[in-house]
Amino acid sequence: MDFNGSDTIPGPRAEDQLPHTAQSAVKIVIVGGFGVGKTTMVGSVSEIKPLTTEETMTQAGIGVDDNYGSASKTATTVAMDFGRIRITDELVLYLFGTPGQERFWFLWNGLFEGALGAVVLVDTRRLEVSFDVMGRLEERGVPFVVAVNSFPDAPRYPIADLRTALDLSEMVPIVECDVRRRASSRDVLMTLMRFLHSLALTGSLA
Repeated sequence: MDFNGSDTIPGPRAEDQLPHTAQSAVKIVIVGGFGVGKTTMVGSVSEIKPLTTEETMTQAGIGVDDNYGSASKTATTVAMDFGRIRITDELVLYLFGTPGQERFWFLWNGLFEGALGAVVLVDTRRLEVSFDVMGRLEERGVPFVVAVNSFPDAPRYPIADLRTALDLSEMVPIVECDVRRRASSRDVLMTLMRFLHSLALTGSLA
């Protein structure tokens, strides 16, 4: 490269630039067990090309990673997924998807830092993998909503039964979604923002 000024480093694409009207930015984490749809959600709802850190799954994960219900999955997130979406002209959400496999959970502490809220994605075929996830959020005081991803072969239960099974208080929103659909993923984020707003009004949001 010529450092005399004749060559310039290209900037971000026009569609990736932050709108000049943006005044507030909020960090949101999307968490859940392995294969629940975190990468898909970030990819479907992000208005910029999402950053992913997916790597091909190898035999090294056999017996280590629980991929029940995700036998056809060939890649997995090893660090994070990143995307961005405008909720209004003034408010922007930065989305951070966490790795689902337990051996990568040591990365969560950094991803949780500064997060205002979280979406916990749940697969009804494997509700038990959500307990540790929600426990970590509760320990760090990060408010969250639960989004039940509608897999075609997954059983469906009444929201009240899911609340009991997940041992959630009445105040925590639970919604059903299809993370492959942008509108559905956006509805989940809007549910989280309304929840955070209600907490702020009551003084429960630090």
